[in-house]
Amino acid sequence: MNLKEDYYAIGIMSGSSLDGLDIVYCKFQKKKRWSFEILEQDVVSIKDWETKLKNSRDLSPSNLNILDKAFGVFIGKSVQNFIQEKNITQLDIIASHGHTVYHFPEKGITKQIGFGEEIFKQTKKAILTNLRQKDIDLGGNGAPIVPIGDLHLFSEYKYCLNIGGIANISIKDVENIIAFDICTANQVLNYLANKKALSYDNKGNLARQGKLNIALLNKLNKIDFYKQAAPKSLDNSFREIAIGFIDEFEISIEDKLCTYCHHIAFQIKSAIQVKEKTPKNILITGGGALNNFLVETISIYLKEKNIEVVIPSKEIIDNKEALIMAFMGVLYLRNEINCLASATGAKQDSICGEYYFG
Repeated sequence: MNLKEDYYAIGIMSGSSLDGLDIVYCKFQKKKRWSFEILEQDVVSIKDWETKLKNSRDLSPSNLNILDKAFGVFIGKSVQNFIQEKNITQLDIIASHGHTVYHFPEKGITKQIGFGEEIFKQTKKAILTNLRQKDIDLGGNGAPIVPIGDLHLFSEYKYCLNIGGIANISIKDVENIIAFDICTANQVLNYLANKKALSYDNKGNLARQGKLNIALLNKLNKIDFYKQAAPKSLDNSFREIAIGFIDEFEISIEDKLCTYCHHIAFQIKSAIQVKEKTPKNILITGGGALNNFLVETISIYLKEKNIEVVIPSKEIIDNKEALIMAFMGVLYLRNEINCLASATGAKQDSICGEYYFG
């Protein structure tokens, strides 16, 4: 195989928060270590798709296949517009995560829609999709898959925490890495903000006005999932458990938001079981990194573990997951591992994805 030093790739991410289709164009360079540069970025609104995507898990198999292809056409047209508008001429691969409909690794199934063949038809470029199924076939959770990027692209951080619809963490030790989902995050916070006719709690301002409810916090912290050993991953339906407990309490939305931020922070602290003897850092990305109250609360909980919170540039906050999808595509082209068994619990590391080119 003729391996190059420079690669140009597009990564596409549709997260469980349904806040848009992230598209990022990156340059990756491999010398002694990998380096990257984000060259272009955009977020495409999926407002017109929101209801369809929310209800997708209730569709019949045939109707889900129809939606899969239709969403693939949408992704394909969106990325083709992106390529034309940004005047992109150098491109080795497009890697698309797609939108997760369901994720049940214990049953051996996961489903991310946005059919790769339809994306290829629109772009006529090499496409990599279905990034989780092979790992599940190897006995893994199929998640989290971003640790490969945490290991190679963000090696200076001991811990990498992504707070999206679901919060997940990567924990590094020299060249080894473990990773797992921690808890539902923005899915629940946004649900509560919706009660105030808001899409989300901007900077955590509502949560800051609330008071911690110890009874609700204790109930949330007793959810059975938290007793499971890593590696482990969550389906989007897990949020209903937390929401069910929250709805039982007749307290203000502000109090519920405040308490759930404390719950997220507590579970993050619990995920890091070792108290660091020397100072360490944790990189926080995803939409939750823009929630000032949540970040401050996490910082307080992690201070006792001697861990400093690092918030990167907004470019990294917004695009880290899409960036790593692009990186997974580059590794696939090089026939190199792009999914780590230490993060998913699979029998072995693997090269994941379905490749479309012609």
